[in-house]
Amino acid sequence: MDLLTVRIREDMKASMKGGHKARLGVIRLILAAIKQVEVDERIELDNNRVILVLDKMLKQRRESIKQFTDANRLDLAVIEEAEILVIQDFLPQPLCEQEIDDMVSNAIQLSKAESVKDMGKVMALLKEKMQGRADMSIVSNKIKAALAD
Repeated sequence: MDLLTVRIREDMKASMKGGHKARLGVIRLILAAIKQVEVDERIELDNNRVILVLDKMLKQRRESIKQFTDANRLDLAVIEEAEILVIQDFLPQPLCEQEIDDMVSNAIQLSKAESVKDMGKVMALLKEKMQGRADMSIVSNKIKAALAD
């Protein structure tokens, strides 16, 4: 069992003892998602795969927030936002705007990308470095904007 999974389980125990029901619920969702992948693929997830699971959960919550906001269900959007905060606690330190911009321009130079057609090359260089540290849809938009110039 990798350190991240151990840390999540320890946080679950602390949430139980502290009576933090909302946080405990989100942590249980995280552990269930990790367990689901482990059972489906018959493997034990390492830290990188756990980060992928957490990143997927964040993406789902962001999409839900957009849908709830569009449907004027702000009460449900607030719940999703609270879940995002708990999930982010287990992810690596997020990249700031400047770091993302620097990494994108560096990856464009390294891949010798010249147009939006080369976007896949750039994303391939960035995906592993940025996974769990940046919203990849924002990164994708930055790459498109840089290659469109």
